Amino acid sequence: MSSPPLPPPLDRPALLSALRARIARLERAGAAEALAARGEDTIPLSKAIDAGLPWGGLPRAALHEILAAEAGAAAGFAALVLARAGGTVLWIAPDPDAWPPGLARFGLSPARLVLVRAARAQDALWAMEETLRCPAVGAALLVAGAIDLTAARRLQLAAEAGGVLGLLLRPDEDNAAPTAALTRWRIGAAPSDSSSPHAIGDPAWSLDLLRCRGGRPARWRATWHGADLVTEEGATPARRRA
Repeated sequence: MSSPPLPPPLDRPALLSALRARIARLERAGAAEALAARGEDTIPLSKAIDAGLPWGGLPRAALHEILAAEAGAAAGFAALVLARAGGTVLWIAPDPDAWPPGLARFGLSPARLVLVRAARAQDALWAMEETLRCPAVGAALLVAGAIDLTAARRLQLAAEAGGVLGLLLRPDEDNAAPTAALTRWRIGAAPSDSSSPHAIGDPAWSLDLLRCRGGRPARWRATWHGADLVTEEGATPARRRA
């Protein structure tokens, strides 16, 4: 008996192209299902900022990167985003450096906040990825240093799959490095509007939108007053640092 004919050699370029297309369809489907389950696909920040974002707000089911030009300002901005995401919120860091009473000023109730201590970077990334895949969680924040592009992509895919908003809180270092996050922000402190030498005034921030998929960089000056983020109408183009 003659042996059966050998199968033709694989067309590797065509196979890779088909696999990439299939993965892209699965990713889009996972994101759409997560957004439908949430009911709302964006989180409002302020009228001016929302108008400057392609989605009319900050998208859920996505990873957003915050570079801390000033640690307190960045933590405050992150707290307000987490608070508006709703539901249980996880704050993952090498040390439990978050101060719940301080974060509560920006609407993040300590009753909704879970602090996770992960001293090793790989443990922190694992905890963040698993949290983003859990639809029962409203949002998660990871305090991290440098994070490679592959790890960031895994977090973005996990956020899409779970429909959970993810924040990366990092030092303001190399803002030109590639990122898999949907948006990248730099948050710094700004002078208060208080004219009294005896009053501290409301917290004021400089908000730089450095990167925005499908949008343009922009800059706002914002003040946290009561329970509102007050910004000037419109935005100025963000300037690059030398």
